[in-house]
Amino acid sequence: MEEIRIQKYIADCGVASRRAAEALVESGKVTVNGVRAVVGQKVVPGSDEVRIDGKKVELPNGDKTYVLLNKPAGVLCTAKDDRGRKTVCDLVVIPGKRLFPAGRLDMYSDGLIILSDDGEVVNRITHPSHDLTKTYVAEVTREVTENDVISMSSPIEIDGRATLPAAVTVLEGTKLEFTIGEGRNRQIRRLCERAGIKIKKLTRVRIGQIADSALKPGKWRYLTDREIEYLKGL
Repeated sequence: MEEIRIQKYIADCGVASRRAAEALVESGKVTVNGVRAVVGQKVVPGSDEVRIDGKKVELPNGDKTYVLLNKPAGVLCTAKDDRGRKTVCDLVVIPGKRLFPAGRLDMYSDGLIILSDDGEVVNRITHPSHDLTKTYVAEVTREVTENDVISMSSPIEIDGRATLPAAVTVLEGTKLEFTIGEGRNRQIRRLCERAGIKIKKLTRVRIGQIADSALKPGKWRYLTDREIEYLKGL
């Protein structure tokens, strides 16, 4: 079998996204044939033995799984929480499958998120180089002005780096639509705070071309073949 990079192998095993896999390697938790792994190292699936914290990880048998979940507010976008709080993986339980969320949606927001055991697709969804936009609807506490829209559309510095501009549309008096390409930490909430606007409710309604207004909070469905092909083609 062809060699692949260690972080891609870990992602394909359904353990973590490729970014998280890199962090695992950098932390020294990953070994290949008993030797500590390094980021970028190549392995041969089925030949090299890869372990994380001493536990062997292998590529799953069978087809990959792709799920669209409408996350309710109060649920964490993580595979597991040390404090015992409910996570998206508690809402999507498929026997024999270990899924992980593609990206983040903060605890107090609701809306669409994709879960999968396909590390390559998760990387395509989360990595900013693929230009996958996410669209949100925000319900705010007051009507906004033209100056507010200009302020919220402009870049903002997060973690020492400026964001790309956001596309902001007023849907009606106190309801706004935001489309962003990066999804940086609490980006929309910070844009609103800068304009002096408070958010009552923030909902992600679209991931790239994928949307489903009929999917109820807390419910999930499998992605269609067309949606999967779209994500693979990013």
